[in-house]
Amino acid sequence: MANNLEEFQRSPKEQEFQTSPKEQLEAATTLSSSFVESLKTIAAETTEYSKKSLENGSAFVEKLLAAKTFESAVQIQSEYTKACYEAFIAQATKIGELYSNLFKEIFKPIEAGLTKVQSGQK
Repeated sequence: MANNLEEFQRSPKEQEFQTSPKEQLEAATTLSSSFVESLKTIAAETTEYSKKSLENGSAFVEKLLAAKTFESAVQIQSEYTKACYEAFIAQATKIGELYSNLFKEIFKPIEAGLTKVQSGQK
């Protein structure tokens, strides 16, 4: 009976902003699963980049050891350095986007709550 009395004493806006424990649990579960999936994707991308870097490094050393002249060794070194730089920039951009998406997912529930509160105040 006391709970019913408290329910009637609350304004409709207060009742609207409260969420049930079930809704909170569903939101937390969704958030944690998307968080874990995002981290798995980031880990997979990083692992793949590391494997490619090691393969490219091994190929570079083989080419460098096979170089006949100093000029060809410098050319091989220049090409390898340029390729490493480009691969690093591409990977950094990709990982940055993945982290950006991760944080957007994390803050969606907060943003939705703020939007709900702001729309109720106007």
